Amino acid sequence: MTTRHVEHEITVAVPARTVYSLIAEVGNWPRIFPPTLHVDQLERGPDHERIRIWATANGEAKTWTSLRTLAPAELRITFRQEVSTPPVAAMGGTWIIEPLTSTTARVRLLHDYRAIDDDPAGLAWIDKAVDSNSRSELAALRDNVELAHSAADLTFSFEDSVRISGSAKDAYDFVNEAGRWAERLPHVASVHFAEDTPGLQTLAMETRAKDGSTHTTKSYRVTFPHHRIAYKQVTLPPLMSLHTGCWTFTETDGAVTATSGHTVVLNPGNITRVLGPAAGIAEARTYVRSALSTNSRATLGYAKDYAENRG
Repeated sequence: MTTRHVEHEITVAVPARTVYSLIAEVGNWPRIFPPTLHVDQLERGPDHERIRIWATANGEAKTWTSLRTLAPAELRITFRQEVSTPPVAAMGGTWIIEPLTSTTARVRLLHDYRAIDDDPAGLAWIDKAVDSNSRSELAALRDNVELAHSAADLTFSFEDSVRISGSAKDAYDFVNEAGRWAERLPHVASVHFAEDTPGLQTLAMETRAKDGSTHTTKSYRVTFPHHRIAYKQVTLPPLMSLHTGCWTFTETDGAVTATSGHTVVLNPGNITRVLGPAAGIAEARTYVRSALSTNSRATLGYAKDYAENRG
């Protein structure tokens, strides 16, 4: 069997331990790594964990389970795919963070992998995916950790909730069936929806804003019937450089709390172009939160009506 070994590296203007912490905490990944859509921590021990990752590779959405060993004293994290997705037969590697100065670090990303049946076409596909993802991951890691380190006010999270006198399944179904949103939600002008792999959805929408303008977004969604739908937008409006979210449905005391949560990173370079020369970060936060909350609350309201009338 042919095992390929490759290495990529980048230098970042952030202390090494800060970089390690961002990589070690998998909840950060959709924010700092463009290919990563969602990560769930399945098991956790003192120095190891088992995680499931949903990510894009060569434009295709994939999912796999990995085992990680964390060595914070050495600023090193090793990983091994427990269940790989074809054409990958086996995949593993190591993150190594090396302090250069008190404020800079070198990040090295090592991979080793094999293709199923040593298939040359499969190996070429993996070569391309690993190289593309590694380069984009490291560049995004540099940009995002430097941004997070210097401008925390660009990142914010919020949520909207509604109480529903119905079942979690019915409320979940309304949000899950996004292919029908154009007929069910007035603020959705058109939808292209696909679920080629069960539980992994692609959703492209044309959405109407309060001022009548429309914008197109594309998201990947990961579903967990009937209680959670996590998503990441990969085609974004100009004011955002990142938008991730999660719909949750929690049954308590014979009712359901349905919540739409968002995490946003603003794109400061587009603020004055979109909102005018007098606008700054505060105005952009207010505008983005209002736009997202308006659509979330509308969707939650229609989900409430749907679930309460299913009886």
